[in-house]
Amino acid sequence: MKVKQSMKPRWSWAFIPPWIIIGAVILLIPLFAVMTMQSLNRQKTETTRLLLEKGEALIRSFEAGARTGAGLRWDAWQLQKLLIETAQQPGIDYFIITDAAGTILADSDPYRIGDFYGTDLDLKGLATTKTIQWRQVANTDGADTFEVYRRFAPTPEPFTVWEVRKNHAASPPGFVIFVGMDMGPILAARKADEEHTIWMAVVLIGVGLSGVISLLLAQGYKTTRQSLSRVQAFSDHLMENMPMGLVVINPHGKIIAFNKTSSAILAIPVNEARERAAAAILPPACLEIIGSLAKGQEFIAEEMECPLRNGRTVPLEIIASRLQDPQGEILGVVILFRDISDLQALKVEIARTQHLAALGSLAAGVAHEIRNPLSSIKGFATYFKERYREIPADLETAEIMIGEVERLNRVIGQLLEFARPTTLHLGKGSIVALVEEVLKIIAGEMGEKEIILRTEMTALPDISFDKDKMKQVFLNLFLNALGAMDKGGVLTVKAEPVNEQWLRIEIIDTGTGIAKEDLGRIFDPYFTTKPSGTGLGMAIVQKILTAHHGEIKLESEPGKGTRATILLPSGTDKRNEEGKP
Repeated sequence: MKVKQSMKPRWSWAFIPPWIIIGAVILLIPLFAVMTMQSLNRQKTETTRLLLEKGEALIRSFEAGARTGAGLRWDAWQLQKLLIETAQQPGIDYFIITDAAGTILADSDPYRIGDFYGTDLDLKGLATTKTIQWRQVANTDGADTFEVYRRFAPTPEPFTVWEVRKNHAASPPGFVIFVGMDMGPILAARKADEEHTIWMAVVLIGVGLSGVISLLLAQGYKTTRQSLSRVQAFSDHLMENMPMGLVVINPHGKIIAFNKTSSAILAIPVNEARERAAAAILPPACLEIIGSLAKGQEFIAEEMECPLRNGRTVPLEIIASRLQDPQGEILGVVILFRDISDLQALKVEIARTQHLAALGSLAAGVAHEIRNPLSSIKGFATYFKERYREIPADLETAEIMIGEVERLNRVIGQLLEFARPTTLHLGKGSIVALVEEVLKIIAGEMGEKEIILRTEMTALPDISFDKDKMKQVFLNLFLNALGAMDKGGVLTVKAEPVNEQWLRIEIIDTGTGIAKEDLGRIFDPYFTTKPSGTGLGMAIVQKILTAHHGEIKLESEPGKGTRATILLPSGTDKRNEEGKP
């Protein structure tokens, strides 16, 4: 018995008349052209949006830093330094801040400060609104620059850092900030996407209607994947390179995100922290915050001393919050923190500077009032010395009076030198040659005390310094070292470059050393451990080095000696902190 075959015909392209296929292809050509143009415009719009968001994020970040600086009473050069460091991020061409008249108040290129910029824009209007705007600026040296600009207002109150630079009669109120971003990589990626899209359209048109359907699916899949990849790459890059520590913990208590900054601050390797239980990795201070969030607190912002497992205690500023989805389900905890050791040290230094300034003003007034009667006393003492020259006892008394008056006058001279602003007469020369010159001055005293001199000074580049002031610094330090040593001590002098920006000179003695409780006060005016000392020598040393944009550090151990380390900038820009040890 034969099986009856089905008479139902199978579908085939052969059943479609050629004119339908040709008509479909003709209709698809403009359709593909329109779709291609839309895709290109969408990519361009998306690129513009991403750049605009990045520019606004950079402006907000800088405003946050400026707001912190305003609280610390930063001056214009400190804000300029923050702007330069912010502009060093990859993909940023420049940062510019102008007033409403177009005068550049701060620039990532310091040489442009004082010039004019943006005068072709309505700066007065921009200075009164926070609406973000952008434009594409031609760049003759490479790819065009994508410029984002708006009003610069880090604080609700008027921002007065540059008030001394502004001419109130000529400049309207308000500031405008410009951020220029390199469009080179974006344009290259856009060009590659354009070529790829066009070729895909040509291929799909060639294969007909089935190719059109495949193109739509593939293009949609590709666009989605590219968007997801870019968002993921951007978020990963932002998380890993953000200047704050970031820790994310899932509802099960495991660490699912732990960036490099967290590793550096907490001294915990990244690979050791990820996918591990937070209770076994994080310090107790962080665990206490996690516990507070688990009890219902949604947001925590505080400063605390955080003991680490390596024995150090680091002051941290911590911000923590719970992560929730729209339905209210807890997704985990995110903790942001940063090391504020430098900030606390800066606060201490500011307080010390204010204290010394007040002391200086008081000292200047006291010295002025004392010096006038001293002149009268010395005049009378000189008169009595001449009048009673034949009476030995009276003559000796007059000479003692004159000597004491001269000693007091020297003390007052040191007091006035400490009180008045340090004026430098800079000249370029060898700091090593100056040290050797001062060593020759004290050679006689070293010989009398049988002190051995050891020098380890390498060739250093010539730098700008005030020869007389720096000679005073080294002479004071050498005499202090000799005074701390008995016969047979060793004085070691070292000089070497730290890097391209800084030079280091070390003076090491084997003397009695400085007590731990006295070491922190050694630079305070009128603090001295010598019976005949005035207590101004080391204060003047620190003041001179600060005027040279350098610094001095003292390390001492009672009974073993003292090490004085001097750091001096070797570059032309004395304010450069890069490479500082």
